[in-house]
Amino acid sequence: MLYPILALVVGLILLVWSADRFVLGAAATAKNFGMSPMLIGLTIVSFGTSAPEILVSLMASTSGAGDLAIGNALGSNIANIALVLGITALIAPLPVKSGVLKKELPLLLGVTLLAGILLFDLHLGLIDGIILLIALAVCLYLFSHFQKNATQDTLSDDEDEIPTMANRSAIFWLITGLVILAISSRMLVWGASEIAFSLGVSKLVVGLTIVAIGTSLPELAASIASALKNHHDIAIGNVVGSNIFNLVAVMAIPGLVSPIGMDAIVLQRDYIAMLGLTFALLAFALWQKPPSINRFEGSILTCAYAGYLVLLYTMTVSQ
Repeated sequence: MLYPILALVVGLILLVWSADRFVLGAAATAKNFGMSPMLIGLTIVSFGTSAPEILVSLMASTSGAGDLAIGNALGSNIANIALVLGITALIAPLPVKSGVLKKELPLLLGVTLLAGILLFDLHLGLIDGIILLIALAVCLYLFSHFQKNATQDTLSDDEDEIPTMANRSAIFWLITGLVILAISSRMLVWGASEIAFSLGVSKLVVGLTIVAIGTSLPELAASIASALKNHHDIAIGNVVGSNIFNLVAVMAIPGLVSPIGMDAIVLQRDYIAMLGLTFALLAFALWQKPPSINRFEGSILTCAYAGYLVLLYTMTVSQ
């Protein structure tokens, strides 16, 4: 039991650190090759903060733990909205820019509904994975389209968030971060799976809680740091972009690598929780003028996540 716990803890620490290095290296490399700050934020940074989920999902699928991969994707989205944005809003209220409200949030809602349709038969197979990959390509195209329509003022707001780094150093951290991400995600999946097996807890629940929170730490760190620097649009955009990538990239992996069936509870409890929080995020942003997520909404989101964890615990104990 000691070694799985050590693997879990060390894996989480390395995962968060390597994700940060990967994001810095990827963003700097993209900037050096002429990509604009907004496009980097919508693609490279969002993909980078979702890299832990992607690597964990891949390792879990190749290890025969596809349910852990599904739990990680859904659980990370739940944690990103309720925990990450909830805590960030408690620290610093978040104004929501009209572009995010009119474009990225509706896109996230659409992708969430698509995921529900694909999960409705309680099976994630090759066709489902291909559909999600097509959705990923569509999202990347739309991100590029949003970028072309962005104003120069919006781009300049994000300029300070893109690191300036020599090309050699940027590529070094890009590759190093990716390699350590792969190693740490393998450690995390092994440790979580062993602990779940020894305690009689399902891998789905472990994916929804320990692994999901662990892989959401990069988003939490990035969002809090951005909010404290008054880059509120980056804090929200990071979570929205990461949640989109979690559904169209992370959840596609089990279907492509190792198609799996799942319990009805995944749809009835976990997907509904994710969908409800996505609607709540959109409603919170809409019901105030100007659109924003303040400390009141942040406290509601944080309490909702605590309630979700209690529900998971109660249902696990009663089994």
